[in-house]
Amino acid sequence: MRRIEIYKRLYKDYSKKYLNKIFLSGLFAILVAGSTSAIAWLLDPAIKKLFIEKDNSLIFFIPLMIIIAFATKGLSLYLAKATMISVGEEIKKKLQFDMVKSLIKTDTQIIDKKHSGKFISNLTYDVNHITHLLSNAILTLFKDSLTLIGLLCVMFFQNWKLSLISIVMIPLASISAKKLGKRIGKVTTEAQEKSGFLTTYLVELFKNHKLIKIFQKEDFEEIRADSYLSQLKDKNKKIQTVYVRMSPIMETLTGIMIAVLIFYSGILISLGELDINNFFSFLAAMMLAYQPVRALSTLNMNLNQGISAAARILPIIDQKHNIKDLDDARNIKIINSDIKFENVNFSYQNEGDETLKSINLEFKGGKMTSLVGHSGSGKSTILNLIPRFFDANSGDIIIDGQSIYKSTLKSLRSEISMVSQETTLFDDTIKNNIKYAKPNATDEDVFKVAKLSFCEDFIKNLPDKFDTIIGENGVRLSGGEKQRLSIARAMMKESSIILLDEATSSLDSETESKIQEALKILTKNKTTIVIAHRLSTILNSNNIYVIDSGEVKENGKHTELMNKSNLYRSFYEKQIQK
Repeated sequence: MRRIEIYKRLYKDYSKKYLNKIFLSGLFAILVAGSTSAIAWLLDPAIKKLFIEKDNSLIFFIPLMIIIAFATKGLSLYLAKATMISVGEEIKKKLQFDMVKSLIKTDTQIIDKKHSGKFISNLTYDVNHITHLLSNAILTLFKDSLTLIGLLCVMFFQNWKLSLISIVMIPLASISAKKLGKRIGKVTTEAQEKSGFLTTYLVELFKNHKLIKIFQKEDFEEIRADSYLSQLKDKNKKIQTVYVRMSPIMETLTGIMIAVLIFYSGILISLGELDINNFFSFLAAMMLAYQPVRALSTLNMNLNQGISAAARILPIIDQKHNIKDLDDARNIKIINSDIKFENVNFSYQNEGDETLKSINLEFKGGKMTSLVGHSGSGKSTILNLIPRFFDANSGDIIIDGQSIYKSTLKSLRSEISMVSQETTLFDDTIKNNIKYAKPNATDEDVFKVAKLSFCEDFIKNLPDKFDTIIGENGVRLSGGEKQRLSIARAMMKESSIILLDEATSSLDSETESKIQEALKILTKNKTTIVIAHRLSTILNSNNIYVIDSGEVKENGKHTELMNKSNLYRSFYEKQIQK
């Protein structure tokens, strides 16, 4: 995306909505410019009337006007900044919301390709730079440009010859700022990458804190943390160093300019072409012009930082989704919830080999079907294709005679519940975790499914019962309790299709019994497809498919497969938990 396209996009989607506030800030900026120029101009009559001519008639008026000028400048500057702060925060929220909205809807494969820590870095580090561009930079452009113009008018009013000499500093400062601006854009991109690495590392660090302790890797992780922090520190130091490089340049230019002006002013005063009051007013205007010149000289660096950040953020917001509804997609109508796979082929992005090869499966409505096979055979992929987390490369998946690819995602997924091996819960109350499947559910509905899933047994012992906060991913609950809670959430949805990936972890006999009983209630009269790891599940299945290397090798019931399939018998003897 080219620079001009980024500017247009940021204006159209983010700044345009707040033009009224931006113009209001511009009006305050005009007052800042006018009052600053008035301060410099007032020194002319002050020195002439009060000190040279010793005219006491203005002894109260001129100081009062100076007070008013300073007060107007201060108040106007506050209002201008406060207005743009409001605009900046609104734009920041909109940017973050657009990015989160895009990530929520984006394809699973896109999320899987990039660590969540890097998305978090984009959401914080990069968005702050864009916000700075669209708020602070705009205000700087308005305020300091107008102030500089006003002060130049005062300078030319006092003496045009001195003014022509002084404006030489502006192009010299601009040339330096342009060179530093290119450098700041490159360094900002590097800093963002290091920020992404650090955030990624921190996410992993907090997630695996028990692993670190059991393997006694505290010292190792301290070294890694120091390395990541040092890399980010070095990049941030570079950014700040590039910024402050303008200081010696501006100070030197200002010193040379003042020296030349004093030298030339001395000549003009001796020739009678310049009065002392005009000189002091001119000098004040020039000194006051130093700040806007310096601010405008660093503006290019702020712009480059914002543009570099926008070049990373906008592609995420604009990310095209492959998993989406067709234009003529219809709501799926579930009658028996029969599911068929017809010659389905699938491979993950950037992987040459096919994960599934010409898969043909049939899952009878209201019945339980098990998928068995060694790890990596393609069982989980089969489950993930049904709710369209991924789309098949070829072939079709049909539910009650309707292709899932010609049905709307919302209607399809509303009929499916999934209980995965890796239980996912929110850092919220037990009640809200259960209600996540149906936000409008009543407390009675929550209590009912909690009882059916045997969650009630452990909830009654918690300090706040259903209002207990369970921690990040349910860290305050045991493995069995988390599994039962996820079953309760699936029950709450009341969907016609259940996708179940049995947990391989061993549980005590009582907890195991409760989970199996809860699953029986959940899957009763539902089309259930389960990746089976337990003998009880296999024996309860109406049909079993043996999957190996992405292909269907055998199918039938347990006794039948034990007699005819060496692959199934090998899997049963090695992996089935009896």
